[in-house]
Amino acid sequence: MRAQPPFTMCFRVKFYPTDPAALKEEITRYLVFLQIKRDLYHGRLLCKTSDAALLAAYILQAEIGDYDPGKHPEGYSSKFQFFPKHSEKLERKIAEIHKSELSGQPPATSELNFLRKAQTLETYGVDPHPCKDVSGNAAFLAFTPFGFVVLQGNKRVHFIKWNEVTKMKFEGKTFYLYVSQKEEKKIVLTYFAPTPEACKHLWKCGIENQAFYKLEKSSQVRTVSSSNLFFKGSRFRYSGRVAKEVMESSAKIKREPPEIHRAGLVPSRSCPSITHGPRLSSVPRTRRRAVHISIMEVGLLFVLLLLLIVLTESDLDTAFFRDIRQTPEFEQFHYQYFCPLRRWFACKVRAVVSLLIDT
Repeated sequence: MRAQPPFTMCFRVKFYPTDPAALKEEITRYLVFLQIKRDLYHGRLLCKTSDAALLAAYILQAEIGDYDPGKHPEGYSSKFQFFPKHSEKLERKIAEIHKSELSGQPPATSELNFLRKAQTLETYGVDPHPCKDVSGNAAFLAFTPFGFVVLQGNKRVHFIKWNEVTKMKFEGKTFYLYVSQKEEKKIVLTYFAPTPEACKHLWKCGIENQAFYKLEKSSQVRTVSSSNLFFKGSRFRYSGRVAKEVMESSAKIKREPPEIHRAGLVPSRSCPSITHGPRLSSVPRTRRRAVHISIMEVGLLFVLLLLLIVLTESDLDTAFFRDIRQTPEFEQFHYQYFCPLRRWFACKVRAVVSLLIDT
C-alpha cells in the first residue's frame, strides 16, 4: 500500500480451479476470469497465436458486447491491450472472430468460454518463480492445479503431477524436488533461487499447492520440515480447506446469486487501470509530540523483541504462532527486513570475534 490514503489494494487468485465451469456461482467465475485476463496481459498465460486471438475475442465480447459498425470502426480492437505485445495481424484476427463468431453471447457465456479455453493451456494457473538449473540456465518454477511445472523460455520442459511429487525441501538457495514416477523411477530435480528467502517462499508455495490440490481432507494436512543451514530448520503447515472441500462447500450454497458489476474495457495501451473511488481529502498532520522513553516502554520493546525472535527462530508450532507466521505482513517483514538484519548482525559479530582473536 502507498504511504498516504487513498489506499489501493490489489487482490489475486491464489489457487486456480481445476475446472472453472464447476464453480457454482457466476460471480466466482467472473473473478477468476478477471485474474486470468490479467495473467494474459502480463505474459503469464502463454499460448499460440490462434488461441490468443480467440481468448482476446472472448474478452471483447464479454466487456463491450456484440460488434456494432456504428460504435466499432475499422481497427477498433487495436485500441485495447490484451497481451504484452501483439501485431496488427493478430488485432485483425481478434476483430474477425469477435464480428463473425461470438455475436449474441452474453457476458457470462463469453467469460465461461474464455475460462474453458484458458484451462486447456499449459501455463494455466502458473505463478512463476525465477530460478536457475544446475547448468546455470534461467528457468521459472511454477505450481499449477495439476502439478509442478518448469518453464524455460516459452517452453514447458518439465511437468510432474502432484501424486508423483514425494518431497520438497530447500537448503539455503537450493530447492530440491523428489519425484517418484512409474516403474519405481525416482529422480531429484535441483534448482537455485536468487536468495535463501526466495527459496523458502518457493518451498512454502509448493507445500501449499500440493496440500490444496492433492489431499482429500484438510485433516490430512501435516506439518512439513525442511533442511536448513541456519538455526533449527524451517517448519510449515498449510492452513485452510483443500480443493475438494471448497468445491463441496460451494455446491451447497443456497443464497440468491449476488449482483455482478462488470467493468468494461478501457481503451488504453497501458496496463488496465483499477477504478478508484473519489480521492479522500488529505488529513493535516498534527504536530509531533516529544517522546520520552520510560522504563516501561523499554521493557515493552524488549518483550516485543523476544516475541519476534520466538516467532522467527523457534520450532514452536502452536496455533497462535502459526497464524501469525502465515500472515502476509509477517512474511514480508521477515523476508525484507529481519533476514537482512540477521545477516548484517551475524557479519558484525564475526568481525568482532575475529578482531578479538587477532588482538
